[in-house]
Amino acid sequence: MRGRLCLLAVLFVILSAGMLPGQLEHAHRAPERVLAPSSPVQPPHPGRPWPRPPAPPSTFDLLQLSKSAGMIFSGTVRNITRDPGGSAAFGTIAITFHVENAIRGVVPGESRTITQWIGLWSSGQRYRIGDRALLFLYPSSKLGLTSCVGWPLGHFAMDRSGRVLLTAQQLSAFRQDPVLGGKSRVSFRDFALAVRQASRGDE
Repeated sequence: MRGRLCLLAVLFVILSAGMLPGQLEHAHRAPERVLAPSSPVQPPHPGRPWPRPPAPPSTFDLLQLSKSAGMIFSGTVRNITRDPGGSAAFGTIAITFHVENAIRGVVPGESRTITQWIGLWSSGQRYRIGDRALLFLYPSSKLGLTSCVGWPLGHFAMDRSGRVLLTAQQLSAFRQDPVLGGKSRVSFRDFALAVRQASRGDE
């Protein structure tokens, strides 16, 4: 009886040793890439905060916002992925949206991923999975990076009904607009109309 128990113990050790390398290899090949909304991202130099994005000019209006944007659309955040890029200073965050409404540079219904420098995320340009937003984004750089035009003016939250919500800063910036002026929430249709009218005014 004692001999059988010893044999079983030896077999258990052998099987465990054989499984361990595979488990370690799997763990090595599957690093965490999806960045949780609350996960902190450390700056490249400990003790130094990320540089904050420059504040938009006080005269930044809807025309300037539209002229600077390569993509304008509303959508829902579906995925957020962090790519360290070998160095925190050059890491990026990829945010994937399901495009619901499009004004420029995208097609409704498509899945569009934008990539931004990781420092912008830590400085405030961040998203959560499930967020609905309307964005004015700069054309992608040679490195494939983009960000909101005139942050935070180029980022609009949206409610469950699909209406665009304007912050106090946005209300102040667009108070002279004939469509948006004085409204804290507007339909996407009216917002798109305001963008088209502002763009025609520059023609």
